[in-house]
Formats: sequence, structure tokens, C-alpha cells
Amino acid sequence: WKKLYFAHHWPVTVCKMNANDCHDPPKYWTIHGLWPDRAEDCNRTWHFNVTEIKDLMSDMRHYWPDVLHSSLNRTQFWKHEWDKHGTCAATLEVLNSQKKYFGKALELYQHVDLNGCLLKAGIKPSSSYYKMTAIKEALKNFYDVTPKIQCLPPEEGEKAQTIGQIEFCFTKELQLINCMVPKGESNLTQAHWKLGTEELSVCNDTLPTYYPYEVQ
Repeated sequence: WKKLYFAHHWPVTVCKMNANDCHDPPKYWTIHGLWPDRAEDCNRTWHFNVTEIKDLMSDMRHYWPDVLHSSLNRTQFWKHEWDKHGTCAATLEVLNSQKKYFGKALELYQHVDLNGCLLKAGIKPSSSYYKMTAIKEALKNFYDVTPKIQCLPPEEGEKAQTIGQIEFCFTKELQLINCMVPKGESNLTQAHWKLGTEELSVCNDTLPTYYPYEVQ
């Protein structure tokens, strides 16, 4: 694999897509995962062991919660991320154990500080709409790279899309780079964004964009 996608999702939108037992989703962007491009389930014998990340537990629960299942002792989401992506990322020395993989993702989360950046740009959850181009511009000004922004397409009768996920791309040296999707690779990680019946897809620049404060 060549680069890493570091995905943040907006819990309110995740709950809107799939209301499992979503109770009171966090009102801040949380981690969805750290994903090498072009790799999945690289080592099926390397099983997730929650005791390896026990020192990270309070941060994990706060910044990387299982948004769809509010029970705090559930580790299914992290197990899924480790099995599918962590075992692939582990070819890099800085990510070659469960503690390093999850710990480094938590570090990147603090480093990127997406919540702080959006607030500084005056972009906060609201009942009015944003222009996608304004959100992109704010992120570009802040990070000097273009992340990949995913939205829930408008429901029937609606005119606005709903922002759901923002992915930052990193080199193997963990430097931020533009998330450009080469033609023909666009369906590469499609499966990630399918939650329930609805899917996130790359946001449309021309549609008004909703950044919801609570699950409607």
C-alpha cells in the first residue's frame, strides 16, 4: 500500500444513517479509522487483544467510540478496525503493534485537531446550510492539503446533503498529503462507508450542505 486514510466521522450523521442503539452521539468529530489504501485483512492470525491497549482506554472511549453502540465495554468496533486495517498498517514500524497502531491514530487525531480547525473557521453544527466549497476552502487554508469529504446524499424531497466523514491522507512517513482519487480507484474503499442501507459518497460541491447538531 502507498498511503493512509485517516477518517473522522460526524457521529450525528452516522446515527442518522443507522439508528441502531445510538444514544446521545458525541457532538465532536470522532475517529472512524486509519486505513492503508489497497489492503484488507492482511493477517488473519493476528487477533485483536484489548489488554494491549488498556493504557489507551480512556482516550479510545472518548475519541474513537463505537458511535452505533453506546455500551462502553464494547470493543467490537476496534477489533474490526484492527483485523481489517491495523494488520495491514503494521508493515510500518511505527504501527507494528496494536498499541502503536491505536496510539498513533490517537496522536494524529490531536495533531490534526479537526474540531478546533472547523470552529476557528466559524464552521459549526447549525440548522442553516453551508456551501461545500466554503468548508473545503477552510480545510485547505488550515492544512494546506485537500482532504476527502463524504456526505449523505439528500433524501427524497430534500435539497441538502449531510456532511458525514472527513478523511485526511498521510504518506508512510505520516506527512499530510492531498487525498486525490485517481480515476478508476474511486470505488476502492466504497465498502467503508456503507452503514445500514444508506451510503456516504464524495460530497457534491454544488449542493447546500447540512452539518447537523442532533439526530433528527
